[in-house]
Amino acid sequence: MAEIKRKSQSMQLAMKRFNTIEEYYAKMILKMANKTRLKIYRKIASLMKNRFSLMDALDMLHDSASNGGKNPGEPLAIAIAAWGRALNNGQTFSDALKGWAPDRERLMLSVGDVSDLEGALLNLIKVTEGSTKMVRPIVGAIAYPFFLAMMSVLIIYAIGVYMVPPMLDAAPNVVWHGMAKDLIDLSSWIQKHWMGAFAFLPITMAIIYFTIGRWTGKIRAAFDAIPPWSLYRVFTGISWLLALSALVKGGTPVSTALRALRKDSTGYLKERIDKTLVYINNGDNLGQALAKTGLNFPDKEIISDLKIYSELDNFEEALDNLANEWLEESVFIIEEKASILNMIAILIVAGVIAWAVMGTFEMQDQITNSMGA
Repeated sequence: MAEIKRKSQSMQLAMKRFNTIEEYYAKMILKMANKTRLKIYRKIASLMKNRFSLMDALDMLHDSASNGGKNPGEPLAIAIAAWGRALNNGQTFSDALKGWAPDRERLMLSVGDVSDLEGALLNLIKVTEGSTKMVRPIVGAIAYPFFLAMMSVLIIYAIGVYMVPPMLDAAPNVVWHGMAKDLIDLSSWIQKHWMGAFAFLPITMAIIYFTIGRWTGKIRAAFDAIPPWSLYRVFTGISWLLALSALVKGGTPVSTALRALRKDSTGYLKERIDKTLVYINNGDNLGQALAKTGLNFPDKEIISDLKIYSELDNFEEALDNLANEWLEESVFIIEEKASILNMIAILIVAGVIAWAVMGTFEMQDQITNSMGA
């Protein structure tokens, strides 16, 4: 106990030496370091499981992060010291994390701050890791086809600028037709509009990126069936369901949990939560409410399952199991869709190359025929 008290005093003394700039920098670093935060949450949960108080756990972690008090200016040490100071001032742990962690993390921890912080931390870790697990296949599903599409534009540009013009100069009087004429027309177009050709895909991707979380309405619901919007629907749906199950498992009523999750949501998710809440407030269960929105969110099969599970006595446990099962299934679905998109992109590039080669051969044939004539 004396050792823990010494560490606690060391943490409080260290905190006094930090200025606003150091604390702001530490907040910026920690808010972006998801893995670091999860490691800290896991260590706190482990220490609390072994009957350490939250304050004692933070004291021990601060001692480790600051190398026994020798490096109190480390961002992680500053963060833990700030949390400890907030707790000493009577704040809850979720309030202490304000500015240091995303609002959704603080929301999920607020459920267990008094009753079961250890359980809330473990639920938070599960939800965050589950969402992160889906990021890599989604990035692969979008980035690789985009790269191959840009390669197609580059190939067309190279053919139009470096291959076709010399052949035109060699036969200025040929009347071109068929595939050769198409290749020449494309060559002429891309020489005049090369900037637009190269900018089209990046601009399209930027528009999708900035609108995918904001675009709402019936047309958006229809687009949710095709990539990349379908991938976003799956990712958002599973993240939402995992967070909802964690809150409900912690004792939060469904309607209250939905309103809480709404605060930190995109316009896309807010629309779905708002429409669901309308029917829940009218007496429908979660599955029935989701079905009546007509948005097929998060997924038709999930909605069907929720209609049944919402009537069960052990709904909290059933919802948790459903969320975890769908997480594993969703990762597989996304990887499968990524493979399909990648294959389509490869076929497009191969088709462009084959078309260009055949067009070039046809140009050569027509040049040969014109000389023979």
